[in-house]
Amino acid sequence: MFFRDEEQAGTFATVDMKFRMNRTSSPALAEGATRRYGLPLLLLYPVLAIAGALTHREIFPLLALLLLLTVVMLPQLMRGRIVPWLSWLALLAALLLLSWRGFASLLLETVPVLINLLLACWFGRSLATREPLVARFIVAIEGRERLQQPGVERYARQITWFWTLLLGTQAVALTVLLLCADHAGLLARFGLASPLSLPDRWATVWMHVGSYALLALAFPLEYVYRRWRLRHLRHPGLHQTLLQLARHWPQLLRGNRADLS
Repeated sequence: MFFRDEEQAGTFATVDMKFRMNRTSSPALAEGATRRYGLPLLLLYPVLAIAGALTHREIFPLLALLLLLTVVMLPQLMRGRIVPWLSWLALLAALLLLSWRGFASLLLETVPVLINLLLACWFGRSLATREPLVARFIVAIEGRERLQQPGVERYARQITWFWTLLLGTQAVALTVLLLCADHAGLLARFGLASPLSLPDRWATVWMHVGSYALLALAFPLEYVYRRWRLRHLRHPGLHQTLLQLARHWPQLLRGNRADLS
């Protein structure tokens, strides 16, 4: 009887250890899946958005919104918990209802405004802390000791200001496009006169492609400027920089200020 009880205790201990290991590794597996699938899914977004603008078919903005929703919730969904999946299904039902009533395309047009506004707030709020957002990026890519080198900490705060102003300005510009496009703008849809004449095609292209292309171009330009501004220091290559950001972006989104290197 003693040996049987000891065997059962050992079995329970093994099961408990496996459970703890699975619970610990689940966030890491979710983050790995997010990095692996998140970017390829996002690359489909402008294709679906432009297809919706050109064809005026609700299926394309519906798919684009579903794609964004899935990418945003992917870390939680990959952990296999019931609450995120129920939330995802509820939001999917809401999107289907909006699409059925013809509002999916209108909702999709607000997405670029919201993205730029939220990113501007993300960068801007970090300026009130001792570690602005660009400083966290530097820690993720090059280690915390990098901030102690001459000029780096001041540069990080200045570039955080740059991204805050760029994103905030673009959010305002996109709002103007959303309101003032000749026929597709909100003012025209509600029968109001627009103070500006903005062609629908150019407004759509900038909202769903140009605005993201600007941000994609600003990043390598900032990298070139950084190498010149801090030319007294050694810098990792652009490819390594992008790999490190891709590796740590889930932690950065959560605001983790621990040393990520």
